[in-house]
Amino acid sequence: MSGVDLNDVATFVRVAEGGGFTAAAKALGVPKSTVSRSLARLEKALGVRLLHRTTRALALTDAGRAYFERVHDALSGVAEASADVVDLGKDPRGTIRITAPVDIGQALLAEVVTRFVEKYPGVRFEVSLTARVVDLVAEGFDLAIRASPLRDSTLVARRLGGAGMGLFASPAYLKRRGTPAKVADLAGHEFIGFRAESMRGPLVLSGPDGDERVQAGGGIEADDLLFVHRLVMTGAGIGLLPLFLTACASKAEREGLVRVLPDWSLLGPALSVVAPSARHEPRRVRLFRDFLLSEAKRLGFGGT
Repeated sequence: MSGVDLNDVATFVRVAEGGGFTAAAKALGVPKSTVSRSLARLEKALGVRLLHRTTRALALTDAGRAYFERVHDALSGVAEASADVVDLGKDPRGTIRITAPVDIGQALLAEVVTRFVEKYPGVRFEVSLTARVVDLVAEGFDLAIRASPLRDSTLVARRLGGAGMGLFASPAYLKRRGTPAKVADLAGHEFIGFRAESMRGPLVLSGPDGDERVQAGGGIEADDLLFVHRLVMTGAGIGLLPLFLTACASKAEREGLVRVLPDWSLLGPALSVVAPSARHEPRRVRLFRDFLLSEAKRLGFGGT
């Protein structure tokens, strides 16, 4: 074991990750023959075969697989520690790529990103607002805000808050149609629906007396929460809106909305900020994630 060269170990990890000598050589910027010699030295030093080689394929042996699992995390830790030491005492620099649903992005990210850049002017942002569930690894994103259950177990998630929803209407609508006094009164009002699985069928609202169901009627349904928000403000009816959307609204927008039946709400999916992996995460990304979590709490995310 005293003859093991850590450079050879790092080369082995590159080969295992890339699935072959050619990919590893390209990633390391060295000839393929250099990678081959490095692997031969490592196998000789360890006294075991790490790779099965054929003219068409390359695969880890059982010993190679076990060795990879141990050294991969160790080398990642060294790389992360080295990056932190280099960054120590310096302001973070570089680009953060983040994706989020359109409504959450507009309601939360604009203000948070602005405040973060004021604090760390060396950081740049690339923000993609989309309803599509982005593949963070394949598309090279550092972070994502998700309002749906996580299906990928390789993602690292931190809870951002709850996406609770309340009933809102404009003062003009309530003056024209009256203000509901109880959940059952909603059946006689124009209701603006958000087209999502959780919005179909009777509304199930949670309140001081438990859950209550009501079949709300109305002729407007939309698949964008910002559009629903605008419809409510223009007096089209009563609509369910995320509490974070109204909490982050401007003063003029807040004055254009009245919360109806404030003791009743609908619990939406939890919001999370997720990353591909905690390994090799730049300091700027960790700083922004922590800043995002603190700002979300300050802005009232998670409240009902």
